[in-house]
Amino acid sequence: MNRSVEAPLQGGEPGTHDSAELQRLLGALGEARAEVGKVVLGQTEAIDELLIGLVCGGHVLLEGAPGVGKTLLVKTLAVATGLTFSRIQFTPDLMPADITGTMSLVPSERGTTRTEFLPGPVFTQILLADEINRSTPKTQSALLEAMQEGSVTYAGKSMELPRPFFVLATQNPIEMDGTYRLPEAQIDRFLFKTLIGFPTRDVLDTILDATTGSERPVASQALSAADVLELQSLVRAVPIASHVRGAVAQFVVSTQPDNPDAPADVRRYLRFGVSPRGAQALVLAAKGHALLEGRYNVAFSDLRAVLKPALRHRFQVNFEGQADGVSGEALLLKLFDDAVRDAR
Repeated sequence: MNRSVEAPLQGGEPGTHDSAELQRLLGALGEARAEVGKVVLGQTEAIDELLIGLVCGGHVLLEGAPGVGKTLLVKTLAVATGLTFSRIQFTPDLMPADITGTMSLVPSERGTTRTEFLPGPVFTQILLADEINRSTPKTQSALLEAMQEGSVTYAGKSMELPRPFFVLATQNPIEMDGTYRLPEAQIDRFLFKTLIGFPTRDVLDTILDATTGSERPVASQALSAADVLELQSLVRAVPIASHVRGAVAQFVVSTQPDNPDAPADVRRYLRFGVSPRGAQALVLAAKGHALLEGRYNVAFSDLRAVLKPALRHRFQVNFEGQADGVSGEALLLKLFDDAVRDAR
């Protein structure tokens, strides 16, 4: 028997949110989803993953070929959520101060000069780090504190970033010349790794019709910064049944290649498995997915829906697995399904 209840939002909501306020927030979240979908066509999964990342207070790494709409997706999300937006084009000569800001001499009213901190583009609510893997590791690391702590330290002084703070970084999987591999510590800061695929023929035809005429679709604001902050506090209070949480724990333990009880394929083909932080990301993202679907509890279907984007960057297939053509994502899904079957 499946004990994972998939009930609509009702009764037992926590905190100070009454039922009407919860319904308003979830309705506004659904409107934001629709508004982004009006402009960004054929990327339903990517839109959902960005919204889940936003309400979970995480960050998202977008990977896709040039011209598939990554920048448009991020800019449209900023419009639909009413959040301030900045973009940084990462290049090999970009310096950390170009991201965080720097001290500068500015004129004073008395005709003299004084030093003043000039905030960089990181002081925003939605930050697009475009082609993040084109800058050096030193510059990439300038984002680490901002992504993890929501603050920037300069000259020994810590400065809070605007809230909510949401980083969306893009990288091109095709052109590798002049790029730098993202450090594992930084990759782990991303709640999701979202793949932006090529549209189907029918979707591409719709895109051409919508974008090459005299009028182009425009998104409207459906959320505010205050709404996003309320959703971020709400998502962590979404309940998850003990047997559902236990299935996640069993699944993550089964991905460890040094675990003698792990399946043979794991011990043979994985270099390293999902970490405890990955397990936390999976559960939190599933809570966000439940809210996006208008439910106030985590079901196994929520976990399965977010498993790939939450974990595809948190484990690694070894050389033997690559040589044998092993799909790491397919292996993870099988392990998850086995854990769910045992939990039911």
